[in-house]
Amino acid sequence: MSKVADLHAKILELSDEGLKPVSISGVLGVTLEMVYDVLEAEEIGEPYDDSMDGDFDSAMASAGLGTDEDYGVYDYDE
Repeated sequence: MSKVADLHAKILELSDEGLKPVSISGVLGVTLEMVYDVLEAEEIGEPYDDSMDGDFDSAMASAGLGTDEDYGVYDYDE
């Protein structure tokens, strides 16, 4: 499990134990905004999405290296 997913689970666990968002923020050392984002996502039924964790192409694009398509490479072995 990634660090963010672990924090997500801890936020929900502490909330279930009755801690208020401000207390959760202090205990875990995260922003109050993050706590509210996690709690709001849980209320509307959005599961944690870790689909981008470990995605090489998106990581390289974020680092400014682009993707194959950015460099004009469109032929792939099938």
